[in-house]
Amino acid sequence: MPHQIVGKHLGRTTGQRNALRRTLITQLFQHERITTTRAKAEAIRGAAEHMITQAKRSLLHPDPQRQIHIRRILAGRLDDKAIVKKIFDEFAPRYAERPGGYTRVYKLGPRKGDGAEMVILELVDRPTGDEKPAGPVANVTRRAGGLFSRLRRNRSEEGKTDKPSEEPKKDE
Repeated sequence: MPHQIVGKHLGRTTGQRNALRRTLITQLFQHERITTTRAKAEAIRGAAEHMITQAKRSLLHPDPQRQIHIRRILAGRLDDKAIVKKIFDEFAPRYAERPGGYTRVYKLGPRKGDGAEMVILELVDRPTGDEKPAGPVANVTRRAGGLFSRLRRNRSEEGKTDKPSEEPKKDE
């Protein structure tokens, strides 16, 4: 009976798995939205939320050394020092009043090549502009809208006859 097996292995060795998690979490914090498989999203979601929680708690802690300690821990777990700064300067204040649940998962359906279930993992309460949504969700809705307009067009053409209308002949 296997004991002490925790987490998702993702079909990789330990080093590959750690590198994948580090990269995915860094990309999530950098872009605030990533498209990945459901298994990978589930593997990194808890760790990403925990990093934001640690940053929030360290900002509220009375000892300033606590913040330095957490910054160093996060710097060791992420690829980019600028992302650590972004977590402390943007994300921790943004989610200061939120008790948890900093990420959201949208299901996109199976990937074409291998059928893996694809999702969008994004941070909640992201600042959005007035522009239309971009990325995979917009592409999916755009494709669906195009499909429905083609169906409507075909239905409206069914009422019309395909034969050219014959004009009555004039008697001369």
